[in-house]
Amino acid sequence: MSTAVVIENIVKTYQAGLPPAVDGVSLRIEPGELSFLLGPSGCGKTTLLRMVAGFFEPTGGRILFRTPAGERDVTHLPPNKRNTGMVFQSYALWPHMTVAQNVAFGLEIRKVSAAEKDRRVMDALEVVQMAQYAERKPNALSGGQQQRVALARALVIRPDVLLLDEPLSNLDAKLRIELRSEIRRICKSSGITTIYVTHDQKEALSMADQVAIMKAGKLIQCGHPEELYRRPGSRFVAEFLGETNFISGKVVSSDARGCLVHTAFGELRSATKWAGGADVSVSLRPEALRLGTSVAASSALGHSVLQGRVTDRVYLGELAQMSVELKPAANATMSAQAGQSVLKLAVLNPPAVGGTGDAVELAVAPEDVVVVGA
Repeated sequence: MSTAVVIENIVKTYQAGLPPAVDGVSLRIEPGELSFLLGPSGCGKTTLLRMVAGFFEPTGGRILFRTPAGERDVTHLPPNKRNTGMVFQSYALWPHMTVAQNVAFGLEIRKVSAAEKDRRVMDALEVVQMAQYAERKPNALSGGQQQRVALARALVIRPDVLLLDEPLSNLDAKLRIELRSEIRRICKSSGITTIYVTHDQKEALSMADQVAIMKAGKLIQCGHPEELYRRPGSRFVAEFLGETNFISGKVVSSDARGCLVHTAFGELRSATKWAGGADVSVSLRPEALRLGTSVAASSALGHSVLQGRVTDRVYLGELAQMSVELKPAANATMSAQAGQSVLKLAVLNPPAVGGTGDAVELAVAPEDVVVVGA
């Protein structure tokens, strides 16, 4: 029976007179969902996770666990009364115990019978594919194997909610990538509602059902990874979720299809709905920009066209990374702001055209021209 986690206007202040570490966050995590808390260091995501776990006492607000059987207000319950499983960044395994003994620790505290304990330990180790290492000590395992044991220890108690605090940050890059899909598989197959804290954008985008982006203690935007990446609600979200280019402009017209933005380098048609007359910033992802060969053909497709000159090109086989210095539009009524005249491109299967010094045209579809405000 999966549990929904409802966080209502939760606040955590460590010291009077200082800004709250968590400032009025409200969030709902659906039953069985893998939800990520994402943000820069010091944004409050770990504090929020530890309040859900019961390690920190909220200054205000409520935390509720909801199931079809009813609702529990766990805001002020101690950790051992919440039935949550926690996986720490440091693994926190007992070095003198075997893998099986580490996993069994929570069951011993709960006074589970010996036969039931042994069965559940092996079941948990099977889930994380570590059953063959049951009698080894943690120091005989790799970092990735230790992290799997820590995950099994959290799962074996059959928690209502699983909490993961940057569990992959101590691993090398290759192992982190390998374990991403494995952790998602384990969490989804178990059906346990999971909250995962990270500052790694790729981790969140590749694993999450829902991502909640935090900054300075506040929840900035929450949604599906693809929605946040393709439709960021602010400049901060656009910048934080991967590389992007920004161009300043003014909305000169708006209709049911979106809006038209006038910039120093030409007009950009956007599928984003925005009020006319507003000063805005436009986000253009490097992979969304296409090397165009015909202004007429691009315009016929409804694409916007910018002209420029290649100032740098790095060929990587299947991909070329380029920098293009934009040419000011002949009819521009506004001047380019500092640092906005050079766009970065990521060109898949790069053509022969587009060497350093070449004049090029860049085409971009309206759905890839994202208005994010001034």
